[in-house]
Amino acid sequence: MSEPVRMRMAADGIAVLTLDNPPVNTLATPLRTALDAALRRCGADPAVRGIVLASAGRMFSAGAEMREFGKPRVPPLLRDVIELIETLGKPVVAALHGRALGGGLELALGCHARVAAPGTLLGLPEVKRGILPGGGGTQRLPRLVGAEAALRMIGGGEPVTAEAALEMGLVEAVAEGDPADAACRFLAAALAEGRPLPLARDRTAPHDPQALAASIAEVRKRARGQAAPQACAEAVRLATELPLEEGLARERALFQELVEGEQSRALRHLFFAEREAQKVAGLPADIAPPPVRRAAVIGAGTMGGGIAMCFANAGIPVTVIDMDAAALQRGLDRCAQNWQRTVQGGRLDQAEMDRRRALLSGSTDLAALAGADVVVEAVFEDMALKQRIFAEIDRLADTGALLASNTSTLDIDRMAAATARPGDVLGLHFFSPANVMKLLEIVRGKATSGMSLARGVALGGLLGKVPVVVGNCDGFVANRMTGRRGAQAERLLQEGALPQQVDATMTEFGYPMGPFAVGDLAGLDIGAAARRRRGAVFPVADALVAAGRLGQKTGRGYYRYAEGSRKAEPDPEVAALIAHVAAELGVPQRSHDATEIRERLILPMVNEGARVLEEGIAARASDIDVIFVHAFGWPAWRGGPMFWADGLGLATVRDRLAHYAALTGDETLQPAPLIQRLAAVGGSLLGGVPRAGETA
Repeated sequence: MSEPVRMRMAADGIAVLTLDNPPVNTLATPLRTALDAALRRCGADPAVRGIVLASAGRMFSAGAEMREFGKPRVPPLLRDVIELIETLGKPVVAALHGRALGGGLELALGCHARVAAPGTLLGLPEVKRGILPGGGGTQRLPRLVGAEAALRMIGGGEPVTAEAALEMGLVEAVAEGDPADAACRFLAAALAEGRPLPLARDRTAPHDPQALAASIAEVRKRARGQAAPQACAEAVRLATELPLEEGLARERALFQELVEGEQSRALRHLFFAEREAQKVAGLPADIAPPPVRRAAVIGAGTMGGGIAMCFANAGIPVTVIDMDAAALQRGLDRCAQNWQRTVQGGRLDQAEMDRRRALLSGSTDLAALAGADVVVEAVFEDMALKQRIFAEIDRLADTGALLASNTSTLDIDRMAAATARPGDVLGLHFFSPANVMKLLEIVRGKATSGMSLARGVALGGLLGKVPVVVGNCDGFVANRMTGRRGAQAERLLQEGALPQQVDATMTEFGYPMGPFAVGDLAGLDIGAAARRRRGAVFPVADALVAAGRLGQKTGRGYYRYAEGSRKAEPDPEVAALIAHVAAELGVPQRSHDATEIRERLILPMVNEGARVLEEGIAARASDIDVIFVHAFGWPAWRGGPMFWADGLGLATVRDRLAHYAALTGDETLQPAPLIQRLAAVGGSLLGGVPRAGETA
């Protein structure tokens, strides 16, 4: 194993210190220790006139080693290394390439100057982990780029390119060629000219008080219950008012409060959960899926078009196939319109839209799927139809092509049985809108080969999705669990709760929309059709559909909508309809507080999640959390339903479920066996049963 920091002498008395902690140069304890020692050697060596900090590998540094969070802190800390740079008495220039994120960028902010390779991304994404930059980033960045620009970076967590950083004053130069050599040339010129390179700590943070106040107010408004964005805003404000040392002390206090809090623990849990989800049991680590050169999507509806956009967005030529020429053209036009809206919103340039549009083609001939490496069926949820299509795909697709269904509930094994190559068949369950939503449920059938599974996971990454492998059952993981929530939401209405009360409870919890507003957005007829296929009856929802209240598209659903507006307004007619249905069913009316509504909607999903785990449909409780955050808008800072349940305590989960089962007479609410067993021994869904001498 190589040394975490290597030193070499370049021309003009410049020492180059190269960080080398593969794969992404995290600032773990061994690297910090080695860097501290190397800097001290350079400081004591009269032959060293200046220092360049560079990195091996594909990036400067991805920042702190998160596995060290929550553990005893081992000096030197990052702030100690930065303080050493600032007091060394010799100029230090950071040579940036690839990415300089989090603590990696904070290390660079402590240097006298920064030289970046073209295209380098610089950012402070800590807010996405429920914390703020704790190595001085909230105090030094405002002094370099101004408080308003710093707040945009710190409060939003999104990186900027080297070119944008140069314009902002975050880097002093963007240079082609080897970053370390470019930084050496920059530093040598400064030394030769006697040009000062002032540290960030020696500057003040420029700002417009009114603009900064408005920016802080906007951050707080968007935070919606999240602690980290508000702490970021406060820390940046302090940078404009306090001397550096006082600001750093306040930053450290805010950081410590956040890192010990539940929200940061939840977000760090998800960070590792997403990486764990990529590990599929039984797949060799060295399995190498073949490249995807071309794709075909069957069905030009909303889902088919969205899936086709995913391929084109990833640079993969894709053919959309639909037997109905008019439907095909509507689908292709819808894709173009979606891209055009992105261009109008400033998130895509016209040239890139044109490139993507050129990758998209259409055909009314199923034989056009020949030559595709991946074929995705995305037609209506009808098993007989899907089986017929898979038989045709089997006949026409190239040998070795990956054959996938976008079904959200139906049996993958029955579709695979319609082919002579069931090992090549799996589910690729995209979520609507497919070109936006991040989750990709990869459904493993009984015959799905390991290579097909590996190809599905690799494809998910290629398309910019978060892939999670699940087993084959009705609804898989996502829809099976949310089905339990839907039944309880319906029951709450029958008991006297109103749509706006239920939705308000869930938005206060952190969801972007409540379940009834989501139903109106998707179309209540869509949900009704899915229930009919399952033989489920929701009297209130069915009565709304029968009355022609289909949601936003008809201007009336659970709510009413003014002409041309998507703003949901409570409708007295809905309250009357609910009361009428409840009277017909003989359901007693009563009031519900927010705690009961929240528990009635979430605990049944947790309960079903425990069953999913016990059946092996989900490999890990953390996989379920990843699914809910990326498919259904579960607030990431609450960690997912299984994390939330563990925080509540499984004994409490067990008892509350039993209470609601008795209250409603719904036997599906009886605590799942796994919850009962874990609660009895102090276990957890994420950690299982504690070993001897441990507590849950």
